[in-house]
Amino acid sequence: MGTVTRELTELTVVGEDDTGLIASVTSLLFERGINIEDLDQAVRDGLFRMTMHVDTSEMVCTEAKLREDIDDLADDLGVEIKVRFPKDRETQSIAVLVTKESHCLEAIFESWASGDLGADIDVVIGNHPDLQPLAEKYDVPFHDIGDEKGTPDEGELLELLAEYDSDLIVLARYMRILSPEVVFRYESQIINVHPSLLPSFPGASAYMQAIEEGVRIAGVTAHYVTTDLDQGPIITQRAFNVPDDATEEELRQIGQPLEAEALLEAISLHLDQAVSVHRGRTKLREDSEDVQLGAPEVLAEENPDRPIDGLGEFVADDEDIEADD
Repeated sequence: MGTVTRELTELTVVGEDDTGLIASVTSLLFERGINIEDLDQAVRDGLFRMTMHVDTSEMVCTEAKLREDIDDLADDLGVEIKVRFPKDRETQSIAVLVTKESHCLEAIFESWASGDLGADIDVVIGNHPDLQPLAEKYDVPFHDIGDEKGTPDEGELLELLAEYDSDLIVLARYMRILSPEVVFRYESQIINVHPSLLPSFPGASAYMQAIEEGVRIAGVTAHYVTTDLDQGPIITQRAFNVPDDATEEELRQIGQPLEAEALLEAISLHLDQAVSVHRGRTKLREDSEDVQLGAPEVLAEENPDRPIDGLGEFVADDEDIEADD
């Protein structure tokens, strides 16, 4: 299993937006000798969220006392505040959300069983009970939060996510749109895999959209989930050729193994803290190795390398070539 490498303590604050929230929390930390290294806050539809990474190595109180003081502050402010110290968990953990398709969950379980996942699987949560036997095979708790039509109870979902407090939430072909109430609380902690080369063909029936548009190359995308459907920062992608007269089911059979591969790569990058998000785009850490963000390297070898602007002696220099509109 992968060991958690971060040395900073993480605080998350969620509640109704009100004046003075940030000042109240930062003042408490300052009084206890805690240095704030990073702070991200936002408000969406009246809901306030703040994530802080702080250095508690020289604080002037015990961890137990800090938790007690923060709990008291949370009660006073009417918000939820969670504290996670670096040593709270020896290994990282994930919660997996599923519907009926099994291939991504199978790949995650197989990676876990082989010791390659880099995290524990805390729980599997479904809006249908179909994949409960698969979870039971690996002795992982399964919770069905859907009604007879598969409509999930998001109140129950939030309770489960709070209970298990996993480091990462993975949507393994979870065929429901998460509400802003869920997504906003777990910003940059939810990864989804979508069966298209986003931003093309977002939403439902992506493979059929590809067929209807007549594309020759289709693919899959693993991305962070945001409140904008299928528009979150892209982490990994895989591509494949679309056969002539292909059916939706044939594309699904081609794409499913790539969905699992792209999702596992994205999970690994997140758990290793190898990617960061800046202005809506992911950036790979410079020392990251053996990473496949897109198509295999062999594809680059097949691409032609000529012609290129400016190589011919009768062609204008680069500075004379006007930029495209």
